Amino acid sequence: MRPPLADTAGAAMRARARMVERLRSQGVRDERVLAAMMQVPRHRFVQEGLAFRAYDDTALPIGYQQTISQPFVVARMIELLHAGRELGRTLEVGAGCGYQAAVLSFVAAEVFAVERIRPLLDQARENLRTLRRPNVRLKHADGSVGLPEAAPFDTIIVAAASPAVPQALKEQLAPGGRLIIPIGAGEQRLVLVERHGGSFRESRLEAVRFVPLLTGTE
Repeated sequence: MRPPLADTAGAAMRARARMVERLRSQGVRDERVLAAMMQVPRHRFVQEGLAFRAYDDTALPIGYQQTISQPFVVARMIELLHAGRELGRTLEVGAGCGYQAAVLSFVAAEVFAVERIRPLLDQARENLRTLRRPNVRLKHADGSVGLPEAAPFDTIIVAAASPAVPQALKEQLAPGGRLIIPIGAGEQRLVLVERHGGSFRESRLEAVRFVPLLTGTE
C-alpha cells in the first residue's frame, strides 16, 4: 500500500503533474483544460483516508452514495465543451464535493454549481473556500430543473446520468450553447447537445459510468 499523500506543495504538485501527463497520454489535448487540472489540489476534495488515491484515474466515494468523477472524465467533458469556443456562463449540475466546479473556474467566466444534497453542498463550499475562486456560486437546488433564475447559460455540464436530456436544461441553454450529460440507465454514454436557435443537435460520444440524476433536494 502506498503511504498517505503528504499535504505539501511539492508532493501535491508532483502528483498533479503525473496526473496531467497521464491525461495527455489518454488523449486530452486542450492545454487550458490541462492547466486547470494542474491548478486544483484534488487530494483536498476527497476523504482524508483516500488522499493517497486522489491522483489515480478513478472515481472515489465522497459520502451520501456519491462520487468524485475520475480525472479523465472531468477533463474530457470540459474539453468537449471548450472545443472552438469559450465556456462563458456555465451551469454545473451535481456539484458534489466541488472539485469539478473548481476546475471549471479556471476555464469558464462564471460557474453556477447546484447540488441537491445539503451536506455535500456545505462540503463543496468549504473545499472551495481555500481556493478563493470569486467566479463560483453554489446553490442547494434540484439540478434536474436547472437554475432558471440565472439562465441562460453558454455551457451546462451534468455530473449524473439521466434517461434522457432534461427539457428544462435544454431550454436554459443560450443560442449557440452546449450541454454535456451522461445518458442511459445500464449502458451510459456522454451526449453533447448543441443549440442552434430553436433546434438542438445531439451527438452520442464515449461510454461512461455515473451515479443517477435524482430529483428533489435533501
